[in-house]
Amino acid sequence: MAVLPEVNKLGFFEIRLESIGGLGANLAGKMLAEAGIVGAGMDGVSFSSYGSEKKGSPVKAHIRFCELGTPIRDTSPIEHPHVIGIFHEALIRTGGASGVRPGGIVLVNSAHSAQRIADDAKLHGCTVAVLDATRIALEEKNKVNMAMLGGLFRLCGFLDPEFMKDVIAKSLGKKYPQAVELAIRVFERGYSEIEMLEVPAKAGDEVYEKAPENPFGYLNQPLGGMVVTPGSSLLKDLSISRSGMLPAFDQATCINCAQCDTACPDLCFVWEEQPDKRGRMQMVLQGIDYQYCKGCLKCVEACPTDSLSRMLEQEGYADANQVKHRFDFVEA
Repeated sequence: MAVLPEVNKLGFFEIRLESIGGLGANLAGKMLAEAGIVGAGMDGVSFSSYGSEKKGSPVKAHIRFCELGTPIRDTSPIEHPHVIGIFHEALIRTGGASGVRPGGIVLVNSAHSAQRIADDAKLHGCTVAVLDATRIALEEKNKVNMAMLGGLFRLCGFLDPEFMKDVIAKSLGKKYPQAVELAIRVFERGYSEIEMLEVPAKAGDEVYEKAPENPFGYLNQPLGGMVVTPGSSLLKDLSISRSGMLPAFDQATCINCAQCDTACPDLCFVWEEQPDKRGRMQMVLQGIDYQYCKGCLKCVEACPTDSLSRMLEQEGYADANQVKHRFDFVEA
């Protein structure tokens, strides 16, 4: 039986996975728990929390490991984990790394350096690890969660990576036997291609980073429990839902057929009425409002002229090429 490196006052070693729907954190949590319970001979529990089951929705997976015989009576969400796995770098902005224990580990799916992630997330007193899981998954034509699992096994030394390969084969073998070899290769790359940085603590730091407080409570909640940021509001930001790819627009080859706009589920395309060569007014596509784009790429599939193409998202590209919607408000 494996020996846990550290446990909290209830006897648990806790792991929290922060993700969005579509990246496979729920399955990764189940497979991680199986590797610890069946493979390493520990007791444990695994569960997930999420809202609507769709791409882009927030997902959290919680895993608790303990020595055999330790009572498991705590099934509440994990607030102060020993290890945090962040499947999408943008989740750092929403408090994904909050609550990590002093001396704990934060693993982030990112192409940036560990030092930059530590600075951006204001992390200290812990180990920051980065793994470009999105790049690995795209190169191998597989899933982000397999690469992240490789990184998590590298960080959790009490887990056996060889047993995990058997779990992958068993989980995927029945439905997707052709994907087993690829998934194991992605797992191995995630295990080996990780960068780690120990960030020292600062004097006067609190024991735990606090999660962002909910802006609403019983004293300031809108009357009637109104939803103040509905899905169609100007405050909607789906950019966090993109998992590595986005559509690139070439206006020179666009014929303004609106096939992309018809296929887009989130009204990302910006149009403006302009005169054509004969002076007749018509709607002309100006570009994409990437704030609303979740990277589903349905527009690329619908485009008949290849004016839209899929590309690996690069830092700053969306901001530099974004065309904002124009909304005219009419006062009552």
